[in-house]
Amino acid sequence: MTPNALFVIIIFIAIASFVFEQWIGYLNTTTRSNILPHSLRGFYDQQTYSKQQDYERDNYRFELLSETLSFFVAMSMLWFSGFAWVDALVRGYSALAIVQALLFFGILGFVSDLMNIPFDIYHTFVIEARYGFNKTSAKTFIYDKLKGWLLAAIVGGGVLSLIVFIYERSGAWFWVLAWISISIFTLFLSYFYTTLLVPLFNKLEPLPKGELRDSIEQVARKTNFNLKDISIMDGSKRSTHGNAYFSGFGRKKSIVLFDTLINDHSVDELTAILAHEIGHYKKKHVLKGLLSGIMQTGVLLFVLSLLLKSPLLAFALGASVQSFHLAVVAFGILYSPFSTVLGIVLNGMSRNHEYEADRFALSISKPGALQEALKRLSVKNLSNLTPHPWYVFVHYSHPALLQRLAAIQSVEVEKE
Repeated sequence: MTPNALFVIIIFIAIASFVFEQWIGYLNTTTRSNILPHSLRGFYDQQTYSKQQDYERDNYRFELLSETLSFFVAMSMLWFSGFAWVDALVRGYSALAIVQALLFFGILGFVSDLMNIPFDIYHTFVIEARYGFNKTSAKTFIYDKLKGWLLAAIVGGGVLSLIVFIYERSGAWFWVLAWISISIFTLFLSYFYTTLLVPLFNKLEPLPKGELRDSIEQVARKTNFNLKDISIMDGSKRSTHGNAYFSGFGRKKSIVLFDTLINDHSVDELTAILAHEIGHYKKKHVLKGLLSGIMQTGVLLFVLSLLLKSPLLAFALGASVQSFHLAVVAFGILYSPFSTVLGIVLNGMSRNHEYEADRFALSISKPGALQEALKRLSVKNLSNLTPHPWYVFVHYSHPALLQRLAAIQSVEVEKE
């Protein structure tokens, strides 16, 4: 295959991926209506539902604009050999492959993020503020950006340096050693995410003694769930959106509740939400997710290792010299169709896991509590209640709310 032929394939894949995403996004707009569906009456009023539809419409238009701009920038970089130009720039600064890779991805990442800042500002301070979600101050926004850049430079730069070092020294064993290294790093982050990374951006405080803590600890004991700690995160510092998550494994298992979640839900509802999170652990969804991610990384690195030494990838992007970083860029585009298919499969698995965790929660929480919690979350967050089935199939890691409520209702009927 010639570089020109490969370039045509790269362009075709980039265009096809963009068109596919826009088609799926458009399909999702066809299910939108300001008329409240009959099945939603009872927990949504007409005014709130109309507000949700407007929120969905504004977000779609915003994403269409930002994604279209990103697409044309990427196409310009491909068509006018922009990646090759950046490669020549970093080569003029250093002959070391590690330094070249760090500068190359650092420049691309930093410029890309700078271009996205106006969109981030508009989404945060206009769209989210318009619908009463935004609580982020200008100071917090700036600090988040600076800390994000610093974290990317230290952690991202460190991992990239290690991968390039392995590539330079290991030959045919590159993909195996890189796979082991990334897997160890992934496990480390999973284990220490809440204690190391979260405090950089948010304040965590222990859930105080009281009815809620007693209820959660009772559920943990009932399910033999060795819970290390329960924390409250100051999510209201940035948004009124509520959430909860589980992190860690082994003896270091933690549950984190957003303060916005605590403010909006009863003890029974919060206990049901936490029972759902415990269900993910008891059903080994967390372990399956980790192992699945590690296996994906191994496959990706193996395929990448077969192509890295070939100058064809760099030549297709307009360069005259083979390089690790240009090969990664070209490979990332070529791999994207497989990544999309894999993402669809994994989203399907994730939706099944959500149903399983719901069934687990129903077995140990009060009747109706989980349904009420999900309804309240949906109303509070203005979630899309009528997404197009194809959009759900491609993008949703959680079932659509109405389907999820129907599944819960069927389980509760069986228990009666």
